[in-house]
Amino acid sequence: MSRVRGKARRLAPRPALLAASTAAVAAALLPLVYLAVRTAEAGLDRLAAELWTERVALLALRSLGLAAVVTAACVVLGVGAAFLVTRTDLPGRRTFAVLAALPLAVPTYIAAFAWVSTVDGLEGFWPAALVLTLCSYPYVFLPVAAALRGADPAQEEVSRSLGRSGWQTFTAVTLRQIRPATAAGGLLVALYVLSDFGAVSILRADTFTRAIFIAFDLGFDRTGALVLSSVLVALTVLLLAAETATRRRGARYARLGGARRPPARLRLGAVRWPALAALLGVAALALGVPAVSLAQRLVTGVSRPGALTEVAVAAGNSLTVSLAGAALTMLLALPLGLLVARAPGVLTTVLDRLAYLAHALPGVVIGLSLIFFGIAVAYPLYQTRWLLALAYATLFLPLAVGAVAAAAAQSPPGLEEVARSLGRGPLTVLRTVTLPLTLPGIGAGAALVFLTGMKELPATLLLRPTGTDTLATELWTATSVGAYAAAAPYAALLVAISALPTWLLVARSGLLDKEDHG
Repeated sequence: MSRVRGKARRLAPRPALLAASTAAVAAALLPLVYLAVRTAEAGLDRLAAELWTERVALLALRSLGLAAVVTAACVVLGVGAAFLVTRTDLPGRRTFAVLAALPLAVPTYIAAFAWVSTVDGLEGFWPAALVLTLCSYPYVFLPVAAALRGADPAQEEVSRSLGRSGWQTFTAVTLRQIRPATAAGGLLVALYVLSDFGAVSILRADTFTRAIFIAFDLGFDRTGALVLSSVLVALTVLLLAAETATRRRGARYARLGGARRPPARLRLGAVRWPALAALLGVAALALGVPAVSLAQRLVTGVSRPGALTEVAVAAGNSLTVSLAGAALTMLLALPLGLLVARAPGVLTTVLDRLAYLAHALPGVVIGLSLIFFGIAVAYPLYQTRWLLALAYATLFLPLAVGAVAAAAAQSPPGLEEVARSLGRGPLTVLRTVTLPLTLPGIGAGAALVFLTGMKELPATLLLRPTGTDTLATELWTATSVGAYAAAAPYAALLVAISALPTWLLVARSGLLDKEDHG
């Protein structure tokens, strides 16, 4: 009996946390489960008729093609910019480190709006690829720059001492060292492109996300939308499987020496100014075009009668739904984050991965699934802000779990053990010891979820209660009818809000440390 109890304790060392974490992950996977059930209810004949069509094949080819083109372009841009910023004597390296990360603060639908309002007739596959590349390449730049800063320079020095040229050392040693970071960033870009809705809708590029929204919003073709959503989920799972396979095959590159030392900087010589011009050109396209476009239309947009009131109401709605989403997300994330930090194991890993599965799903699929769930199962929640908050919790749960787990891992578990040895109960230990120690992570996670919820578009479009328009939905509504001046104030406020976490991300990456001074 004692052996059975010991085995059970090893599998589930924190049963209360495990139970609460299981409930949190179940809530996060609710849209996915409901999507599977409703799709199965349509019947095999109907599913086959909807699935095996030329349109679905074209959508799959176009979506995967867009993801492949944008990912390849982001890898080239991200790796090139990271190498120039971290390993060369390029002038103004710290400035370019910030400029290369700032496109993360520009939602893709705002960038698309800026380009469409600047260039007449801009629409289709390649404009969408351009805009998504300019917005997404920081996903490669940031991890690769961090990998280049942390890579062991001794391996490159050994390569050069064996007679290899600088280019040979870069391709044979440096690229191999940063390959895991490049692959992770590239797959993140692919997932992001596959789930993007705003840019492809404004630029009229036919992909799965746009087709799903049109099928539901215009024709109310539920079965067609469900089938397209299921195909999109299958493509997402394939990309996640590819990411997992890459991780398993990824080699580890250990540091040869004990203390960390910065690598020697490559002197660019005659290439210095062309490299500088290239980075300036990318920054002008990624940040300059949106900035100029918004500035040109901001005065006209703000001067419209009632514009400031409308912007204030939308901002208030964005704040309230984002706050509700952040509160619900942190409530679900707290037990899972503590479980990850305090009781690692097979069950914990499975729960953590399942939470990431929901995070990888497109917002339009989450929104569509929760609409069906609200109508058929939880009608009191339908057309309320709490259903939208549940969508945010589903989409952003891993962001909060990571912040809580990181903070809990840095706090000594011995303090909790001392409190228990003094006769404190589990809830008292949680309230008086664990939560105060984890408070910085809880605050960081709540801020991250709140700010991400402010920018979220597709789920908000589908799930917002009637009459509740946010900054993102007002922007989308205005751009869909070509009212670019009216959209500018909403876009400018969203970019300003999003810039703060982006700056913090760059500062925490170490790219602004003294050793990177230009």
